[in-house]
Amino acid sequence: MARRETKAQQAERIQKILAALDREYGTEYRCYLNHETPWQLLIAVIMSAQCTDARVNIVTADLFRKYDTLEKFANADLKELEQDIHSTGFYHMKAKNIIACCRDLVDKHGGEVPRTIEELTALAGVGRKTANVIRGNIYNEPSIVVDTHVKRISRKLGLTKSEDPVKNEQDLMKALPRDHWILWNIHIITLGRSICIARRPKCGECFLREFCPGREDEG
Repeated sequence: MARRETKAQQAERIQKILAALDREYGTEYRCYLNHETPWQLLIAVIMSAQCTDARVNIVTADLFRKYDTLEKFANADLKELEQDIHSTGFYHMKAKNIIACCRDLVDKHGGEVPRTIEELTALAGVGRKTANVIRGNIYNEPSIVVDTHVKRISRKLGLTKSEDPVKNEQDLMKALPRDHWILWNIHIITLGRSICIARRPKCGECFLREFCPGREDEG
């Protein structure tokens, strides 16, 4: 289906996909990681690597009370912070990156979280995905965060063919209207957690079924 599609046909199908997602999930921006400040979100996203948002939120509930300023994170004892975030996994590297990142925020950025991709990815523990989460949620800069759900489902829907997240991001930015870049992240993650589950996709129940070249036919 996807290979025979003209650009006009794909554009029409994408509009139908976006309309269906908007109807199903609404158009409000929301972040699944609890935070009150930009630097708290940055720390939470660093901790979320290979960890569920629910687990990160459990840990940050106490963590952000204990370290209630950026300076406290910057001056944290490495071993103590490792124990504080132990349950998120990969805690050695995460603790090291959080301290280094917070020191740079204090020393180089006046305690403010920068907004450009270049400045953000220069921080310890911050890759392009994390930078785009910050840009989208804090600065409302349209961006597409390519996590495992977005990569897998975007390929399934025929919006990208690449296995490379950066190429996925570029393909999606070309295919989707700018006003839906952030919403795509939110909607597709929700879809991936509830219906288009990696190991057992519920294609028969999916409201995008008729628009999906990668659907699995039952029976």
